[in-house]
Amino acid sequence: MTTSPERRYTDRLEEFSERHPFLVDLALVLALMGSATLGASLTLPGAAPPDDDRLAVALMGVSCLALLKHRTHPRLTVVVNALCATLVIAQGYLLTPLLLGPVMASLYWLATLTERSTIRAYGLATTVMLTLAAAFSDSMDHVALLLRTIGPVFWLMLPLAAGTMTRLRRAYLAATQARADHAERTREEEARLRVTEERMRIARELHDVVAHHLALANAQAGTAEHLALANPQQTQRILHDLTGTTSSALRELKATLGLLRQTDDEGAPLEPAPGLARLPELVSSCASAGITVTVTTEGEPQPLSPGVDLTAFRIVQEALTNVTKHAATQTAHVRFVYDGSRLLITVTDEGPPTEADPGAGKGFGVMGMRERAHSIGGELRAGPRPEGGFEVSTALPLQPSVSGEETG
Repeated sequence: MTTSPERRYTDRLEEFSERHPFLVDLALVLALMGSATLGASLTLPGAAPPDDDRLAVALMGVSCLALLKHRTHPRLTVVVNALCATLVIAQGYLLTPLLLGPVMASLYWLATLTERSTIRAYGLATTVMLTLAAAFSDSMDHVALLLRTIGPVFWLMLPLAAGTMTRLRRAYLAATQARADHAERTREEEARLRVTEERMRIARELHDVVAHHLALANAQAGTAEHLALANPQQTQRILHDLTGTTSSALRELKATLGLLRQTDDEGAPLEPAPGLARLPELVSSCASAGITVTVTTEGEPQPLSPGVDLTAFRIVQEALTNVTKHAATQTAHVRFVYDGSRLLITVTDEGPPTEADPGAGKGFGVMGMRERAHSIGGELRAGPRPEGGFEVSTALPLQPSVSGEETG
């Protein structure tokens, strides 16, 4: 983006003014003092200038020096300049824009630095004072009253209008900058939130993959060790299933890590996200670990969206993993109920109440299941059953009620 030479010079002048405000103010005061001195020497044709101009020069000097305090005391600066200009005009000096230079500068800074009520009060008072002084000045006796009054009003309203426009422009630029800063902070906060959500999703996915397969592999290895001598043939089948379990774990882990490593430019095909279609495989792996799982379905099965399908599978998978790790039982039951626009899933085991794991409903597995259900607008409950064992029940919408379905 290129900038014009005028814009560059303006930026440099503003930077210099911010670094050296006193030098800038002093230069303006000297220029205005010269302007006021020149204005005091002007008279109308045929009119004689005042005999003694020492008092006028002194008053103009005081008014110009007062301008050095315009940044900290803008109201006092206007009062001093208005009084000095009124006294000079009352002495018979011709009211000209050059003579009014210090007053106009003080009014401009007043309009730039103060609020609207102050601008109206001090601007009106200064205009009235100088207009009355011009109306009764001896230097303009042969000029019509209208011409004597309209001039001061115009020249004094001009810096007030310019200062007000400058103040409004600064307020607009400040508001624009504030909105830009707020938008930047919002983007950063949203980015951090998305990173946190993504980390939680990845942690939940890795937990489901690793915990489930490791629990099954551990159970299968224990069963194989127990049956190694008594039933070598069954042991061989269990070891074969153990190989399938570890292979499946490696595939899912590789797919998950591959998704994390993949960039937007890469178009490599990914393994489809698991769903309830893989439920028979899950039941078979639990059977090889010594857990008999029965599955019942009530109602007419309905198609599920990919996000709901993945969520349902992961919840059933984690619930059966908890049965494998915690429950003192060899059986589990999975029940699907299609009820209108919802899918109700219940996973129960029949372990004794006294041996139920008291912390089973408070671990990361149950937390992850609950987060998965909530992410698509569902709900989940998990806890011990009064008659014994543990139960996980969830109600999921057939189509997610929130945006952003998760994918494996």
